Amino acid sequence: MTAPLDAAVGRVMRRVADEDLLAAITGLVDVASPTGAEGELASWIAARLSGDRIESKVQWIDGLQANAVAVLRGSGTGASTLLYAPLDTFTTGDPTRDVPGAARRMRPDMLPRAVVRGDLVQGLGAGNPKGHAACVLVAFEALAASGVELAGDVVAGFGAGGMPTFVPEGIGTPGRANTGHGVGAGFLAERGFTTDHAVIAKPGWSVSHEEVGLVWLDIVVPGEHTYVGSRHRMPYRNAVALAGVVANRLEDWFAEYAVRHEHDTMRPQGVVSSVEGGLGHLAASTPATVRLRADVRLTTRQTPATVTREVREFVTALGRELEAELRVDQIAGIPASRTDPGAPVIRAAVAAWEAVAGVPHQPIRENSGATDANILRMRGIPTARVGMPKVPAGSDGESVDFTLGMNLVDVREARRLVEVLVRTVLVLDGHDAREAG
Repeated sequence: MTAPLDAAVGRVMRRVADEDLLAAITGLVDVASPTGAEGELASWIAARLSGDRIESKVQWIDGLQANAVAVLRGSGTGASTLLYAPLDTFTTGDPTRDVPGAARRMRPDMLPRAVVRGDLVQGLGAGNPKGHAACVLVAFEALAASGVELAGDVVAGFGAGGMPTFVPEGIGTPGRANTGHGVGAGFLAERGFTTDHAVIAKPGWSVSHEEVGLVWLDIVVPGEHTYVGSRHRMPYRNAVALAGVVANRLEDWFAEYAVRHEHDTMRPQGVVSSVEGGLGHLAASTPATVRLRADVRLTTRQTPATVTREVREFVTALGRELEAELRVDQIAGIPASRTDPGAPVIRAAVAAWEAVAGVPHQPIRENSGATDANILRMRGIPTARVGMPKVPAGSDGESVDFTLGMNLVDVREARRLVEVLVRTVLVLDGHDAREAG
């Protein structure tokens, strides 16, 4: 690293205090932001970012959903950079929605209420996405407060609808279908904030240049609608039992599919995620159909259409074996995406990561997680992903499962991520090439 870059980084990082990070994390966690209802949190962020040198706004998508955007203007002689993080949480924080699907009972970490224990903050989304959004917010504030001269604009974007979901009832207002799957990131890029580079802050202590895409498929399993009292007297085929066989066969096939399609840093997984069918109020009858929903990930060598076709071929063959007319319908699809590892944003992020980590960068492999990085790349913005490592244990030593991993953040790791973001921006802005003074 050059002396001008180190001097600029030091000048910015002196504006970052642990109490600033803690206040940002707890403030974000304490405002609920389920998918489709991020407007209140976007307004909170925009209000906090209003100040000298910063232009901030709430970018409303509809009456409940919004992005927060802030701009730090450069001289206009350099490339622009977007620091981005989504705002919506994986679960909602509402027991009527989260139990029993996401948990058998509501846990404290699943509530939108920050609890601080030493260097750890617990609460809904504290790790993903709000701890990462806090790092973007604090890095952006420090860049503005430092007075460091910038050649290009720096944009802080906080997006709605980043989780892989369609909320059927649109949280708050029925009939809102377009609430998830990167709607906020797409809206941000299309409505005035397309930049030269982007860095998305999402979990993983590494720099990623590519991500899997996804396809959502419904597998429709037929059966005979009949009555329990007539089971032994009439044609009988229980779609619920048959769906169980189909689900198990798919789960086995997905394990083989992932290995067969592994490419570069991606190993695309698949799961049967939900089942729907039957008349719950009429337990005496079997359903005419049962729907299995599957999420199947894909690499940059595949497309949503080719994956749909591959799954359909397997399911059709399975249907012949089971003597059942199974149907596969695609209901969502987002392509995988890739930024050239030699692109300036990837090289800058890797250099920043190595300066902070103090070791050579090694990409994490066998990834199957998708984020709004796909949406940004689809809008033509070269994008790097970088984030914090998973917290290994809770404050009382409890093991960290998937849910707690989403809802737990270490402030010390957050500070390291802030420095990575700051260094990346300054490298892209040319500070490593400037002469001292």
